[in-house]
Amino acid sequence: MRNTPVSNDKKEYENFIIDQIQQEFEHNLSQQIYVSGECWSIIQTAKNATIQLIRIAAQNEKVKTAADLREFVVSSLVDKASPTNAALDLIKQEVGQLW
Repeated sequence: MRNTPVSNDKKEYENFIIDQIQQEFEHNLSQQIYVSGECWSIIQTAKNATIQLIRIAAQNEKVKTAADLREFVVSSLVDKASPTNAALDLIKQEVGQLW
């Protein structure tokens, strides 16, 4: 969650974060030629799970502002592994096989 809210509007922040995730994914789309199909599938799943986590958090009735949304998402990831951890682990494993 490196992107901090620029306003208090929860929906605006939700859309901004999701747009950032989509842009990052699209920017790295060409990288799929360097990893296995299984790895790329896990990367896509991690992206989708992260977006779903943000959407669910934004729907929580306790989340009223953009700052609340950010805090809710960050705190929910403290208790469990982020969706990207599995993807990162597999990427590291595949890269490790190259050496």
